[in-house]
Amino acid sequence: MEFQQNYYQTIKQEILSSGKEYILKVDENEYIEYLTEKYKIEPINIIYDSETVSEPVVDKEHRRDMFGRDYMSDIYIFAVSYQFTGHSGLFRVQPNPYIWSSYEIDVNSRSNIVSFRFKIYNQDPNEFRQTKSQCYSNAFANIYNLNENVKGFISSFEQTIRSMFLQEKNKYKSENNFFAAINVKTNTNTQSIFTAPTLKKKIISHPEVKKGKEFSSVPTMSQEMYNDVLKVIYDSGKSMEKKPALYIGKDEEGIRDQFLFILETRYEGTTATGETFNRSGKADIILKFAEDGSNLFIAECKFWHGQGEYLKAISQLFDRYLTWRDSKVAVILFVENSYFSLVLEAIKTETPNHPYFVSAKGERGESSFTYIFHLPQDNEKKVQVEIMAFHFDKK
Repeated sequence: MEFQQNYYQTIKQEILSSGKEYILKVDENEYIEYLTEKYKIEPINIIYDSETVSEPVVDKEHRRDMFGRDYMSDIYIFAVSYQFTGHSGLFRVQPNPYIWSSYEIDVNSRSNIVSFRFKIYNQDPNEFRQTKSQCYSNAFANIYNLNENVKGFISSFEQTIRSMFLQEKNKYKSENNFFAAINVKTNTNTQSIFTAPTLKKKIISHPEVKKGKEFSSVPTMSQEMYNDVLKVIYDSGKSMEKKPALYIGKDEEGIRDQFLFILETRYEGTTATGETFNRSGKADIILKFAEDGSNLFIAECKFWHGQGEYLKAISQLFDRYLTWRDSKVAVILFVENSYFSLVLEAIKTETPNHPYFVSAKGERGESSFTYIFHLPQDNEKKVQVEIMAFHFDKK
């Protein structure tokens, strides 16, 4: 497909722009890994449960009745939006095979929102649902075939990049051999580069396995990854506050699944699960090391029901779910109260009263607070605890 050819041409241009000395002296595998990660394409996934519908714009439209007479009719124009994951450029690609069905969509690649508009002529819920469903089918009719094309594309992605790189490297090696044969001296004063560029990856590095002590011979989550997990949860929660359709009518499990969806697709080498048995109960969210199932991160999700229930939620997390090896956790609070600022003040006031509390370590955001606690069965074993609250007040 044309998109595939153009995409590979972009990668080839980056290789060429690196220059001869760089190509000859860079670590081959590191550079190929860098290019593969930088240009990797994720298939499109429309998150249907994230649907938001705007208030309609009411307008007038000329219509013609069965007798050929013109008249003016009210119309109601709706905009429907969905979050999506994947490479936004794929929306502009025509897959093979292609379904001859189309509908105009708007893609915001910065916020990963895709939307379309449609109109109805009556204030009729059935007409609304049927028209929206038909427009959705037309707008995204080719997503399945497109993603199948992407699967075929990425199956040989790394090998193709390797071939392109080696083609340039071998060309430069042949050139140097030729220069040597005819006694042409190359410039040896040019600065050499031996390492691949560092790419700020969306995927955080694998958990580390520390050595030296028996108790830490299991994988542990790096501080970098813990910080990233908390940022993902916090940013997602703040985004959900602006999109009531993502939480209205949902219980703790329904809201939890919104966070779980993002976490389970973000990190390589881990699995994200909900309602998973750990120690003597079911924890809401657990990130595990994929190779051996060791816990990396545990979170408990609760609706806010006052200070007393909040402290009980912390006790439940520590008393029922945490083992001696768990050291990075979070409590995620869903607040329906109108006075959100009073709840945040209560969190800061009441948390030090918990019997396992050790110290406060500051704030990651207006409603995200960092603490150190200790395990109930071992005062010397410290646990990092992030308390996050989100204001889900729409009914």
